[in-house]
Amino acid sequence: MKTINLAATALNQTPLAWESNAANIRSAIADARAAGAAVVCLPELCVSGYGCEDAFLSPNTHERAWATLRELLPDTSGLVVSFGLPVFHHNTVFNAAALAVDGKLVALVCKRHLAGDGIHYEPRWFKPWPLQVRDVFLAPDDGEEIPIGDLVADIGGVRMGFEICEDAWVARRPGGDLAAQAVDIILNPSASHFAFGKREIRRRFVIEGSRAFGVSYVYSNLLGNEAGRAIYDGQTLVASTGALVAEGPRFSYRDRIVTTATVDLDLSRLAQSRTTSHRIQLPDATHPPVVKVRFAWPLDEVTVGHPPAPEAWEKSVTIKEEEFTRAVSLALFDYLR
Repeated sequence: MKTINLAATALNQTPLAWESNAANIRSAIADARAAGAAVVCLPELCVSGYGCEDAFLSPNTHERAWATLRELLPDTSGLVVSFGLPVFHHNTVFNAAALAVDGKLVALVCKRHLAGDGIHYEPRWFKPWPLQVRDVFLAPDDGEEIPIGDLVADIGGVRMGFEICEDAWVARRPGGDLAAQAVDIILNPSASHFAFGKREIRRRFVIEGSRAFGVSYVYSNLLGNEAGRAIYDGQTLVASTGALVAEGPRFSYRDRIVTTATVDLDLSRLAQSRTTSHRIQLPDATHPPVVKVRFAWPLDEVTVGHPPAPEAWEKSVTIKEEEFTRAVSLALFDYLR
């Protein structure tokens, strides 16, 4: 039995508040470590904040985000952690997840599908990364070469891939391509604003994604009022092979929520092997090789306590009224901070 402890986080961040954002991230990583987690998934664009708007096009934003990421790398010692930040590459801004392993940055995975409807204007600031394209990113501070693009990472024999927020909402999800590369874990760092009924939609695509792709799935989200324009409910989820194994509370007044769960990778691998429709895709000229990283996973099979079941109001017949009251209260509370 190969068990791994996973942590999904919800963070209450503020756009361009570099010091407080970094402190909140650092505290969340520490909380996850204390809970026994080996993998920590932080929300989308959590380093800079999601609501930077046209400041995403400013060189200062890219530089500060990168410098902040570098400062946080020592906190990932002994862990696998994904950070969300804007990355400037080939005169283009990408919405990226930076994967750090044991204090070292090993890969940058870029969002393939941008949110451009409703309140979202991501195509104004970012470009979507093309399918199955891999490149080399030169770090702006020291010129370090880091793999960037549509990537899978093999970390100590455990394969990980990403669906970044909107990636999981489209008809042809990246998860299908990831499953073809035999991933064990899919991380989904999100900035998914609150709307009536979205809790159930997120639960469905997380649970169904874990079943259809035969993986463990970790979903993280932002929390609070953020830029004063949108409200984030902080929903966090962990599912494995079609079953929801952990879900965190929503509309919290805390700065961060860490939801942990232990998953058995042997069960998800078995699910892939016994599924007739599962087809493995071996590396070739059109499918980049996996980024391989040495990492010693914890040997002890520690059982991490799951959070309590969702509060009673989550199943109330007055769910819309409950959500509205909590969303408005949290928004006003954050706005006055």
